[in-house]
Amino acid sequence: MTAGFDQDRPARILVVDDTEASRYVTGSWLRRGGHEIIEADTGAGALAALRESEVDLVILDVNLPDMSGFEVCEAIKSDPATAALPVVHVSASLIEASDRAAGLTRGADAYLSEPVDPGELQATVKAALRYYRARIAAERLAARLSLLTAASLEINAARTFPALVTAAVQGAAAVLDSAATVLVRLRDGAELWGSTEGAGSHVTVSNTRLLDGLAEEVLPERTTSVFRTLPDGDTCAVLARTRSDHPATCVALPAKAVVAQEERDLLVQIGLTTAVAAEGLRAFADEHDIALALQRSLLPSSLPRSPGVTMAARYVPASTIAQVGGDFYEVAELGDRLLVAIGDVTGHSIEAASVMGEVRHALRAYAIEGHPPDLIVELLNAMLRRFHPEGLTTLCVLVLDPVAGKATIANAGHIPPLVVDASSARYLRLPGALLGVKTPRPEATTVDIPSGTTVVLMTDGLIERRTSPLDADMEHLRASMRADEDPESMCERLLSTYGQNKDDDIALLVLRRD
Repeated sequence: MTAGFDQDRPARILVVDDTEASRYVTGSWLRRGGHEIIEADTGAGALAALRESEVDLVILDVNLPDMSGFEVCEAIKSDPATAALPVVHVSASLIEASDRAAGLTRGADAYLSEPVDPGELQATVKAALRYYRARIAAERLAARLSLLTAASLEINAARTFPALVTAAVQGAAAVLDSAATVLVRLRDGAELWGSTEGAGSHVTVSNTRLLDGLAEEVLPERTTSVFRTLPDGDTCAVLARTRSDHPATCVALPAKAVVAQEERDLLVQIGLTTAVAAEGLRAFADEHDIALALQRSLLPSSLPRSPGVTMAARYVPASTIAQVGGDFYEVAELGDRLLVAIGDVTGHSIEAASVMGEVRHALRAYAIEGHPPDLIVELLNAMLRRFHPEGLTTLCVLVLDPVAGKATIANAGHIPPLVVDASSARYLRLPGALLGVKTPRPEATTVDIPSGTTVVLMTDGLIERRTSPLDADMEHLRASMRADEDPESMCERLLSTYGQNKDDDIALLVLRRD
């Protein structure tokens, strides 16, 4: 135990006795031990004093003018705010064994008979305080460990660096009931700071330095964590990292909030948890960048210019640390016709992006060979089942004849095309199972695409929300369509309305027959 948790440190003691001389004598003995004394001469006065002041122990006379000491003790022990408070009964008249038993049974922690020996009084008070303080310390530690568990869960659940810093600041402030500052270094060496004035207070997160001296602190070589007092003498901090060649994460608190070894241990644990979570985010972001570069390299670099057709396309990855998926689109000229396709390989990983690339290239190869959309779907299905049995894929393939104004479409479990004209906006509900499944497939469907008609192809990342059915989201998007909206404007509106803060990639392709 450090000095902050010295079990024998002086206490604030309430002395309750209706005789002024007895209160004076008892108080004098206790003051010699360094204790602070509060006095009361009635039971009601004692209960009022406990409501107004923080007290560590009660010396309670059994015989009081308004109620018995037994009744006062029962009132103290029945109140959750004072239930743990030690009570020492003192009596000059009720000194039989039965009286002692009654006092202890009704809640007292000790029972002394007058005249009381000063040494016995001091020893009894010391013993009662030790037990009380040990109990309070144990309860406080249990509560802090519970808060630490909750904070660790929030820190490890963070999916962005600002969310991580916020969780770490809130966790440190809650566990140690103090102001807190956190520093996390990003992959490029930039610093992200977070700070709060106390538990439950607002957290500020920015790249502006919030605490002088913290960023300059360094860990000794081959050390994963260290506890430091900063040069100002008023701030202490834990520096932690997962490996000696990785940047350190810092969690700082006012020095007065970290006095006992128990508090240092809790702060170190928060620092290590934050460092591990930060390293995970850095590694995940690296993988995301690699997969995203791969995925972008497999998407069309530009759209062909086809007479009589205006097109616009968008690909939007999920949040900066989310895994890359297999969303893709394809547009290619086939003589006087136009191949248009959109699809989504299930899963979120570099492997999904790789399978997507194979599907896209095979799609183009089969189309160049002159196969119709339904046969292209059959061939792609056979390829996936043979080489990528886990690569289930949704796909919609459309071959447009701009001159004749007709489109031949085959769908394999994908969101149906949305057709918008002056009369309505409607989905073409075409049958067909997703690729990778052995099942009979329908023939392609040919539809008219009159001049002024817009066709919208999308992946589910644009509209799907976990909080509502997909059909409801599709209907909401359909109802928002306007026949006079050009493809570029439509793409921008749809992404602004439906594509914000999504945890899935988005592919969107809009074409209009002019």
